[in-house]
Amino acid sequence: MSKLTVYTYANCDTCRRAIKWLRAEGVAFVEKPIRETPPTLAELRAMLAAYAGEVRRLFNTSGRDYREQKLGEKLPGLAPEAALKLLAGNGNLVKRPFAIGPDVALVGFDSAAWQAALRKP
Repeated sequence: MSKLTVYTYANCDTCRRAIKWLRAEGVAFVEKPIRETPPTLAELRAMLAAYAGEVRRLFNTSGRDYREQKLGEKLPGLAPEAALKLLAGNGNLVKRPFAIGPDVALVGFDSAAWQAALRKP
């Protein structure tokens, strides 16, 4: 992971705000469609480590796929690796935007958090 990769969904307002913010800040990034190319297991493991093992934070808990699969009930009993495999296999389950790069791991968009994480030295 040599540069920032941002997984987005085109119809997501939050994703569009994040991309607009990145461009305004002059942050170099590669954008990938989260539904067609979900984050890899390696990227998901890195994100999970950044969020202190809180696997629920990586899930799009308000999404239809999450609700239809009743993951709110299943997730507490699911092994972290099994949860990550679910995410890697279905980009609709991943909280977005999902930004991963050297020393950067962010899910969701909060401009203050992104500013702090992506501040140029």
